[in-house]
Amino acid sequence: MSNSRIDETLRALERRRRIRQLFGVGLVALVLAATYFGLNFIGFEPKELWAQVPQEIEFVKSFVPPNFVDFTIYTSQNEITGLQAIPASFRNFGQPIIESLTSDSASLVRLSMVTIILGFTGTVLGFPLALFFGVMGSEQVTPFPFNFIFRGAMSAIRAIPALVWILIYVPLAGINEVSAVLAIATDTIGNLGRLFTDELEEIEDGPIEAIRSTGASRPQVIGFGMLSQVSTSYVAWTLYILEINTRIAISLGVVGAGGIGRYIRLRQDLFKYQKAAAGIIMVFVIVISVELLSSRIRARLRPDEHESKSLLDAIKDLTDGSKWLGTGSNR
Repeated sequence: MSNSRIDETLRALERRRRIRQLFGVGLVALVLAATYFGLNFIGFEPKELWAQVPQEIEFVKSFVPPNFVDFTIYTSQNEITGLQAIPASFRNFGQPIIESLTSDSASLVRLSMVTIILGFTGTVLGFPLALFFGVMGSEQVTPFPFNFIFRGAMSAIRAIPALVWILIYVPLAGINEVSAVLAIATDTIGNLGRLFTDELEEIEDGPIEAIRSTGASRPQVIGFGMLSQVSTSYVAWTLYILEINTRIAISLGVVGAGGIGRYIRLRQDLFKYQKAAAGIIMVFVIVISVELLSSRIRARLRPDEHESKSLLDAIKDLTDGSKWLGTGSNR
């Protein structure tokens, strides 16, 4: 290549670099301008907000120290307050915790378990319809434009948040744990189904053609040629939605649907901020525990790049204790 051609190429690359830089600067400026006008539109006043900081600090101080007197029935009955309630609940090999879980009386331990159950059962109940709508919404399974019937249904479900779904279910069950499970299950159909659809759109055609060449029926092609490619991803996305649903269960509790959220709301309404702080700490424990467990399970389910698993095999991996603990083979 001549020197003139090299110089011309270098100049063209420099022009492209400058154009990308200008585009980046323009995009940042546009975002900042939109943010500025957006804050003005909602009436954001930095000076007034800064003036309220001392009051906010005093309000936060009212939550300290957290009072775990309601951690278990034992600590509540014996008025064991503060952080001392936690080790006291593990006396006799955790008997106070077991008694609290099996009792109908409200305690932080039991309410935390209720919150986890709400997220889990809502995910399980929503999974079958999410799988159905997710598979049928893919153009790999249902031809265009009929697949948009299922896509539209999932979009309509996603357009309504769980906090609104629980209000829709009020005439059916009232605002309680049952309506919370129904709201979470409905929300799961829209969110998880969409993830299933997007995952199914990215599969390879090779396994599908191989299954078809054997004379397999349409359901067999879908099951063995399509779903076998995304089975592990489907399990991973379901666990991810479980994490989200646990957080949703907490927020639904704030509006009266039960669980740890309702405990926090009631204690705050009664100006018992130290007890509310204990509930907030339990929220962190719940969310972090579910997320860590979910992440660990997803890591154990992750196959090698060349490995293909059926949905049943991926679920069976959950029972492999050595693999889940990381002491066995990754295969």
